Amino acid sequence: MGLEVFSLEGKSALVTGASRGIGAAIATAFAEAGADVALAARSTSDIEQLAGKIEALGRRAIPITTDVTNPDDVRACVAKTIDGLGKIDTLVNNAGGTKFMAPLIDLRPDGWHKAIALNLDSVFMFCQEAGRHMVANGSGSVINMSSVAGVHGAPALSYYSAAKHAVVGLTKTLAIEWGDSGVRVNALCPGWVKTELNRPFWSDPETSASFVQNQPIKRWGEPEEIAAAAVWLASDAASYVTGSTIVIDGGALA
Repeated sequence: MGLEVFSLEGKSALVTGASRGIGAAIATAFAEAGADVALAARSTSDIEQLAGKIEALGRRAIPITTDVTNPDDVRACVAKTIDGLGKIDTLVNNAGGTKFMAPLIDLRPDGWHKAIALNLDSVFMFCQEAGRHMVANGSGSVINMSSVAGVHGAPALSYYSAAKHAVVGLTKTLAIEWGDSGVRVNALCPGWVKTELNRPFWSDPETSASFVQNQPIKRWGEPEEIAAAAVWLASDAASYVTGSTIVIDGGALA
């Protein structure tokens, strides 16, 4: 097996939450590996800027302003990707996250529903819309972004943990449903990664150290380290991998 199996040359990908952080790193890594990329996010200016960087690499990039919790936006995003790139070989459901913490007994119902809509419902909708296209084509790779909170409990983040656990369950089920069609479905579970969303935690040395002190690799992960795994899952090098939950956390769960 030569290194060409890691190439994404000739492939087209749709990445949600592509405006920054892990999503932007994945989209960039895909382009560097040879793929054309559709960029979905709410921040138009950010994905337009990223599209320019990707085009400078010699690849096509389509920025698509998208609210991933809006069914009409999801359908339009998938349709625009297929129209602009001709096909979807890889779907990366990266959009998600949370901006608050609260114990369950203090959690407002609207907080729960918003977290589920962003972190789970969006994955369902994109999988369904893009999945129809991939199954009909007889090939494809779906990469769902879960979290270490999707494989163990996360106090004060019950809503986020529940959604991410559900993403893992959905991933395994779709791997079974779509296996015969040639579509692979896997989940990535990052640990503590340096993104703008959690900058308050990693930018302060003392706080940063407290977060990773129990990890064998005592540092925060970089978005590019998650992107490397995504490139592998999107490539033919991972042609026998489906239904897997891959944890990238510096060894914390070990």
